[in-house]
Amino acid sequence: MDFTYDDEQKALREAVSGLLARAYGDSEQRRRVTAADPGFDEKTWARLAEMGLLGLPFPEESGGMGAGPVEVAIVAEEIGRVIAPEPFVEAVVLTGGLIQAEGTAAQREGLIGGLAEGSLIPAFAHAEPGTRWTPTASGVKATEDGGTWRLTGVKEPVLGGARADVLIVSAVAGGGTRLFVVRGDADGLTRTGYRTHDGGRAAKVEFANTPAEPLGDAGADQSVAIDRAQAEARIAYAHEAMGAMQTALTTTTEYLKTRKQFGVTLNKFQALTFRAADMYVSLELARSIALWGSLVIDAGGDVVTAAERVRLQISKASRHIGKDAIQLHGGIGVTAEYSVGHYTSRLTAIDHVLGDGAWALSRLAADVDSYPTVDPLGAPYA
Repeated sequence: MDFTYDDEQKALREAVSGLLARAYGDSEQRRRVTAADPGFDEKTWARLAEMGLLGLPFPEESGGMGAGPVEVAIVAEEIGRVIAPEPFVEAVVLTGGLIQAEGTAAQREGLIGGLAEGSLIPAFAHAEPGTRWTPTASGVKATEDGGTWRLTGVKEPVLGGARADVLIVSAVAGGGTRLFVVRGDADGLTRTGYRTHDGGRAAKVEFANTPAEPLGDAGADQSVAIDRAQAEARIAYAHEAMGAMQTALTTTTEYLKTRKQFGVTLNKFQALTFRAADMYVSLELARSIALWGSLVIDAGGDVVTAAERVRLQISKASRHIGKDAIQLHGGIGVTAEYSVGHYTSRLTAIDHVLGDGAWALSRLAADVDSYPTVDPLGAPYA
């Protein structure tokens, strides 16, 4: 099987790489951008829209480009290479994916169309204080009165929640979890933004009898759609982590080739070279499973289970590579002026956004008894 990119995919990669290298090729430029709200460069976001990247995974009738998960993976990886702070996975893959999957035709046209052209940034308000990475809501309640839905409760953290033009909010309604659209200027909506350790932005979002519009026509529970959208986002995050890990490894190996100790470069010390080689092995194992996860999405397979496997391997690799990148740099690795610590911070953030490695392992272990026992000398036992 040929896993190489075709000519169009290579051209996409080069175009995205060129744009982001101009914006964040200098790590100091990223620090300047993330120091001020909204935590990313609005001009770079507009350029991503001009290139069609914000509408990449959506069908043309929704205002998108009709591309697939492999193209999304390419963009996410290039974002990770320079740890660009633009909320591609959060706004496009996760929130946009939910709108595309659950929204009405009118909602898709308005919200996806606005996202694709760069005039509207959505955010998914789902996480709640005291909960851990579930596809259901419990802390925000939705009630209907005279045909108008209203929300009450708190969501935190909401990535990009302070800047978002529209929020897709999960809430308890009718005994299940429903999704609602809340405009950024809605009455009774309070958003308190703050900076995260990786330079991004999150917010505490409070709803006080806030008017909302149901996302989609159906009144059924939408937790299954949330679970799938989160799974696809985990796989996209895996590719972003891949790009960050690649840069962290390259930066580290170049440092070992140039930094001298006792009159020789560090790569002359066998123990350090072995550690760099171990980092490379972790990187390639992570690359394989991240690509496999995207192919599962493309084939319409069990995306949720695939994402758990991807998340587990990516968590192990990112912790290994991030930690060793800092240690092999020595004291300079932990300074704010040097880039490698920022890559490790971003890898740590990705690991905790939608479930860390321990969470993924627990989910996989819970279903281990559903697999058949394999006889090494014959066919599987029933």
